[in-house]
Parts: sequence; structure tokens; C-alpha cells
Amino acid sequence: MAVDATLPYDDQNIFARILRGEIPARKVFEDDWALAFHDINPQSPTHILVIPKGAYVSWDDFSARASEPEISGFVRAVGHAAREAGLVAPGYRLLANTGLDSHQEVPHLHVHVFAGRPLGPLLAR
Repeated sequence: MAVDATLPYDDQNIFARILRGEIPARKVFEDDWALAFHDINPQSPTHILVIPKGAYVSWDDFSARASEPEISGFVRAVGHAAREAGLVAPGYRLLANTGLDSHQEVPHLHVHVFAGRPLGPLLAR
């Protein structure tokens, strides 16, 4: 079910619970700013999620409220996760859904990293 990205952060969302260690995750990368882990319902042979450790609902929320170190740390973590997974040479796609029209499902900012096969056109027509 899509979430309204304009609502306040819900600290009971699944990614907040993963960050607190209440739900296990197959980690790819972790540092002070972000956590990258394998999606439990992969949409491509490689499907990694990268989430900031701060309580941000969407890109809009993150870009408005996060500190410069949080922003640069998160962006660097996305690249680091792709490198750790060996995705740079074959290529990968980044996707971040925000709000109802994009079908954002978890009210915590996250970036999907898709790879492992030719991914086709960017959007279904």
C-alpha cells in the first residue's frame, strides 16, 4: 500500500525496526550514516536497499532536514554499496519512490539498487 510521504515519520516502520535490530537483514554495507541490505522480495537478480540511519520519510524530507554530513554520507553509501556488490562494471539502476503516485511502500527514505540483468526501459509505457 502506497504511503503519503507528507505525513510525519513513523518509527514503527519496517526499516526503523531493521535499524534498531528488531528485524534481521542481510547487510551489504553499513557505516555511521546508512545501511545497505538485500531486499527480501527482490525485483531483479540483485536488489539492494540503502537507507539513511536518520528518521526521514522521503527525499523531500531528507533534503530539507538532513545535515550536510548526513546527505553526503548517504549518497556515498549508495555508491559504496554498488561497488561492494560488484555492480559498477555491469551497471545498475537506482530508484527512489516518493509518495502516493510513485507507490512508495515504506515511510522511510530508501534507494533501490537493481542489477544482475538487462533492465530494459526506465518506465513502463
